Amino acid sequence: MKAALYTAYGPPEVIQLREIEKPTPKSNEVLVKVIASSVNALEWRRFTLPRPMLRIFGGGISEPRDKSIGGDVAGTVEAVGSGVSRFQPGDEVFGIQRGAFAEYVCAIEDKLVPKPKNISFEAAAAVPIAALTALQAIRDSGKIQKGQKVLIYGAGGGVGTFAVQIAKAFGAEVDAVCGTRNVELMYSIGADRVWDYTREDFARDGQRYDLIVAVNGYRSILEYRRALKPKGTSVLIGGTFAQFFQWMFPGPLLSLLGSKKSRGMITRPNQQDLVALKELLESRQLVPVIDKCYPLAKTADAIRYLLAGHVRGKVVITNEGIESG
Repeated sequence: MKAALYTAYGPPEVIQLREIEKPTPKSNEVLVKVIASSVNALEWRRFTLPRPMLRIFGGGISEPRDKSIGGDVAGTVEAVGSGVSRFQPGDEVFGIQRGAFAEYVCAIEDKLVPKPKNISFEAAAAVPIAALTALQAIRDSGKIQKGQKVLIYGAGGGVGTFAVQIAKAFGAEVDAVCGTRNVELMYSIGADRVWDYTREDFARDGQRYDLIVAVNGYRSILEYRRALKPKGTSVLIGGTFAQFFQWMFPGPLLSLLGSKKSRGMITRPNQQDLVALKELLESRQLVPVIDKCYPLAKTADAIRYLLAGHVRGKVVITNEGIESG
């Protein structure tokens, strides 16, 4: 079979399409014929990190030890392991599994759920990691309650577009911060007010929020805190390393000094939350926003497009035109 592999440390061109052995599912695994996947921070951030850090986290000195790439998967079940009870060949599924930029991948049964019948494989592939991140930030880290006022900063990207819709699904009043080209998009997915950061500044307007979700936010932690109501919470998703450390260290200390909370978060994939997302998709409370689709052979181009910035929603990788071997 063919797979896109992260063959060396370097620019996106190091991602190459190669022939590898088709995997065989273990007892708790499902062999999925991949129809679509999508690009997340785990894929493109490796091209922005210093080489020494890549060697530490990549597990290899001269080249990455694990060359697999991709995490979101949507496709059909080809075969199941002896211990699998939830799926059978022919089922349409979506979920999370490393190495999904390939024609086939073996996924753990507990990381998959049935694909909603009312959406395409491409739309399903856009959902898992980004929407799980948004859900857990809003529901778990943010402790959202119906009727609260929420700000999504960086609302135009993959996590941001899901965060706006999920906050609305929980009954919140939602403000979104994005660039000019995404203003109408934000209103179309349910935002009550949209801040165009090129023309206005939410932090200077005097608005106060119960919850601020900063998706790759580049404002200081103090600016977010000033925009919170008493007992409000700000949650950081992504951002620069400087921003990450600001939230990891001063954030908890500041949270102890007052009623406002500042938190970072780590996405924790699980089947229960994938089921929750499936239900939101089926009820049309969650509609994936897809910017572009690239064939598997053009994975490097997809990464370059993301690195250029200002992607609207998600970038999807498809196996269209690939002849299985």
